[in-house]
Amino acid sequence: MKFTTVLLSIYSMATLSLANGASSLFDAKCSMCHSKTRPTDMKSVIAPAISGVMRHVKMSYPSKDKAVEFMVDYVLNPSKDKAICMPQKIDRFGLMPSQKGNVTKEELESIASWLYDNYPPKGFRGGGMHKGQGKGMGKSQGF
Repeated sequence: MKFTTVLLSIYSMATLSLANGASSLFDAKCSMCHSKTRPTDMKSVIAPAISGVMRHVKMSYPSKDKAVEFMVDYVLNPSKDKAICMPQKIDRFGLMPSQKGNVTKEELESIASWLYDNYPPKGFRGGGMHKGQGKGMGKSQGF
């Protein structure tokens, strides 16, 4: 019984350490553009908050594996053809610049997996429609 408890404790600490590592990676690599919470000063926002981004990612890719694969590819090789959010996002923020050289594929996999598990938070309500919803919304563009 004690052995099982010790193993569970080690597993829990390792899982927490990985989560903290991914959160720290997000802070170091992504948070200069994507905030973790809704910004209070919308005039200074240079990219969508991560909760909104992840809402759209999960709507398009409900499978974690596919979502992580998409995010890694998009962050390294962004294009309008791959973008999944509302067209107004690219109009406002522009297309996300490639992060090649700023983040490794392995770091992105860790960040994307952590984001999928933690964002958007429970109770999050997005502020717009998703690709294909609403009148006059053609192919959505933007992250």
